[in-house]
Amino acid sequence: MNRLFVLFFLFFSFSVFSQDPWKIEAANINPSNYYGVTVANGMIGIVSSPDVFKVKDVVLAGAYDLYGRGRVSNFLRSFNLLNMRLSVDGREVNNAGASNMKQSLDMHGASFATSFDYGDKASVSYTYYSLRHLPFTVLMDITITAKKDISITGSSVMEAPDALRDVQNYYNEIDRPHVVISLLTSTAKSPTGKLLMCASNTFLFPEPHGQEPRVIHEMWDNNMHLMKFTKTIKTGESYRFSIAGSSITSAHHDDPLNEAERLTIYAKLEGRDRLLQFHQKAWNELWKSDIQIEGDAQAQQDVHSMLYHLYSFVREGTALSPSPMGLSGLGYNGHVFWDAELWMYPALLVMKPELAKSMIEYRYQRLDAAKRNAFAVGFKGAMFPWESAESGVEETPVWALSGPFEHHITADVAIAAWNYYAVTQDKQWLREKGWPILSATADFWASRVERNGPGHYDIKNVVAADEWAENVNNNAFTNAAAKANLQHVTQAANILGIAPNADWMNVANNIPVLKMENGVTQEHAAFKGEGIKQADVNLLAYPLKEITDAKQIEKDLEYYSTRVPNEGTPAMTQGVFALLYARLGNADKAYHWFQDAYVPNLNPPFRVIAETKGGTNPYFATGAGGVLQAVIMGFGGVEITPKGLTQIKSVLPKNWKSLTLTGVGPEKKTFVVK
Repeated sequence: MNRLFVLFFLFFSFSVFSQDPWKIEAANINPSNYYGVTVANGMIGIVSSPDVFKVKDVVLAGAYDLYGRGRVSNFLRSFNLLNMRLSVDGREVNNAGASNMKQSLDMHGASFATSFDYGDKASVSYTYYSLRHLPFTVLMDITITAKKDISITGSSVMEAPDALRDVQNYYNEIDRPHVVISLLTSTAKSPTGKLLMCASNTFLFPEPHGQEPRVIHEMWDNNMHLMKFTKTIKTGESYRFSIAGSSITSAHHDDPLNEAERLTIYAKLEGRDRLLQFHQKAWNELWKSDIQIEGDAQAQQDVHSMLYHLYSFVREGTALSPSPMGLSGLGYNGHVFWDAELWMYPALLVMKPELAKSMIEYRYQRLDAAKRNAFAVGFKGAMFPWESAESGVEETPVWALSGPFEHHITADVAIAAWNYYAVTQDKQWLREKGWPILSATADFWASRVERNGPGHYDIKNVVAADEWAENVNNNAFTNAAAKANLQHVTQAANILGIAPNADWMNVANNIPVLKMENGVTQEHAAFKGEGIKQADVNLLAYPLKEITDAKQIEKDLEYYSTRVPNEGTPAMTQGVFALLYARLGNADKAYHWFQDAYVPNLNPPFRVIAETKGGTNPYFATGAGGVLQAVIMGFGGVEITPKGLTQIKSVLPKNWKSLTLTGVGPEKKTFVVK
């Protein structure tokens, strides 16, 4: 499919429902060309399905086991606890009987809704939520409006994914004078038996105690059971009921079976209205940090979608960090890469530092593992793995050379730690957690360089940030990131009143950044102008600030922007191009690259971003992070400095009237560009 056709198709497909800043709607849903959108709370991700009363995936953050491809830890599908069935007058409702079907994602309320007509008998709608205030709990609301007298049977179905084993199914009723609680519960072991995975559901009925429908339990097979009730609805009446469920594993709790039921009982006794009240309150608080674009309604909706997904994939108060696909599925095995620190983290750090804190806490808690990684290959300090999961050991499949050699990840983690201090000015955090990361990573680089004389402290045999350049010497990004790491640790030492190791700056001052004869910064020692997979040299201007001269930045941009193929490369590169052109004052080129960064990557019907143009592996949170940086730090001019956030001169696209950033940083500042 050629690129012009793709752009036309995307415009035509999405233009009907494109203007609401907070809601993405879809009608005329085509199940064969459908890419689900995710509702998540930073712990549980629920991926939508085109089939009525079904969800595609339930993904639980932090749950990994050794199975599948690569002989490494992988994300696991969790119990599908929101699948349900509805029968009307004894016939099960399915897509064949549904007409006028519509679906929508409400980003402000973090909910996903489906509505349809069922012949001449009923109108049906259901909405589900991954409750923001309850990390392990989800809720689904179902409303049936009768067009004639009907009898309905609603079933909550608990189904275990095929990869799980030793499934155990339970049903229990807790009968109290004021309430009856029906619990549909399942447990299973992960593929190796490492984890116990548990889920529990209950119904929430609107009737007062004593008048609720009778709930019946049915066993179907080892992997599935259900509970159901029957209700008569008269013509013109509407009946609403809800399903609340919790999913948790032994990675999250020492007693996951009982805890799953306890959490579900908690949700039942809180009640639907209070659950939704606190869920919305939590999202209202998140959206105090917002990006408002005047003059481009489609860009506004798209940017809201990107920010919504990053907010959805990260949770305050955890030690979890998102994979490139967040909680939208099992992509990249759920592993954590530089995608977290370099691409998603900066936007979150500026908009919601408390979310970014969880991401750097993830690395801090795996610092000892990083030290063991460095020791194993003969270096000092700490060397973070290219792919990380639960333990912090290297989780890259052995056939990928990025595992042993893509060492810039260690500097990326250190820069993220320094930037957390820079934005928050939290000296206690810097002393307790930032300093251990910065000093151990600095010791790594001091041992990693090969000291071949002044200006030749070479870093040899690495995989570049441009991953098509494998086992090269003196890669521009790796070298400059190592220098930044060494400079930041020295700054941190001075702030904390610690005598810095003098060798750190000695090494930093002698790491080379190469140039070609034409004056362009050279990507690596053997680089001869070939195509590149993704941004490398251009990252020296932002975020590394190794190159600050505007003419050099533009020269490097003009050169490397012609060396990224139109297809098959990840989306975040163009975001950096847009950011740099905005800071250089070139609005036209900035807007071109802003759109090129994601529009050709959109998939129907919810404009979810794939990793590459024409790609089919959404949701690519890495790309969203790159585009958000283009908006916040590019068009918005927000700058992270050692003394906090400032704003530098930039330009907006010509069709944007204004850009307003609210709730920025720990002081909740507002930045405006017109």
